Amino acid sequence: MEPFITVGLDGSPESLAAARWAADEAERRNVRLRLLHAWPMLAPEPSRVPAETDQNYWANRLVDNAKAELQARHPGLAVVGDLVAADAREALLQAASQSEVTVLGSRGLESVESYFLGDISLPVVARAERPVVLVRAEAPVTGAVRPAQPAGEVVVALKLHGPCSDLLDFAFAAAAARGAPLRAVHARSAPLHAHVPWGVDHEVTEQITKEGHEQLGQALRPWREKFPEVDVTDSTGVESPAKAVVRSAEGAALLVVGRRRNRPAMAPRLGPVAQAALHHARCPVAVVSHD
Repeated sequence: MEPFITVGLDGSPESLAAARWAADEAERRNVRLRLLHAWPMLAPEPSRVPAETDQNYWANRLVDNAKAELQARHPGLAVVGDLVAADAREALLQAASQSEVTVLGSRGLESVESYFLGDISLPVVARAERPVVLVRAEAPVTGAVRPAQPAGEVVVALKLHGPCSDLLDFAFAAAAARGAPLRAVHARSAPLHAHVPWGVDHEVTEQITKEGHEQLGQALRPWREKFPEVDVTDSTGVESPAKAVVRSAEGAALLVVGRRRNRPAMAPRLGPVAQAALHHARCPVAVVSHD
């Protein structure tokens, strides 16, 4: 099957921002772009009926308008529209199993409603076996010309407890394709024995930082050799990993975080770093499942 990127469309500003990001990525990868709109009430495609009696009129219009905009911006890009009469969550999971990357809009924590109600994106991220990228809505701009995407580094968050080859491969390839530098971030919370009455024992945190730096260097070494064109920096520290990652992503072009495929039965499908990234990072966030 010819490789492609899928983006979920629902007409929201977030999904349109996701479609624009996905089109840029598809052109960068030289693959097709699939615009997917899923809704259980969609009717089987009619042969030829007037718009006023076409149950799928608005769905078709949504996809067609997005397709026209993206092809105007990317004349050489192959873009296909797809209407699926199914639950959006299940349709996107099915699409994610076949796509190089699946791209979805994300509201983050913009409002109380988005926190309590959640959305389709988070369950898809938590279950998809292939990379999923969540994109926030773009800030409104005046005039007809849309500014280019800001140049920035790719940031990858590493836990270093177990293999992370899929995560590093995605992050390094993304940086290489963009001609962007890569920043690898690893942080650990201070252990209990490091806490003393006057704060945190500096010698303990210094030793933890040194060990983390050595482990991070070992994990990155094969990928530095595989992608010699990528300028790599690394960052280690003793602090909340979630806070360190979100802070490092400020101004980034892309943040890459991992999701363990085999988490304990009662544990959340997304770890605290991935949760913090999806809710608080302003840049696009790629979630890559790995062993």
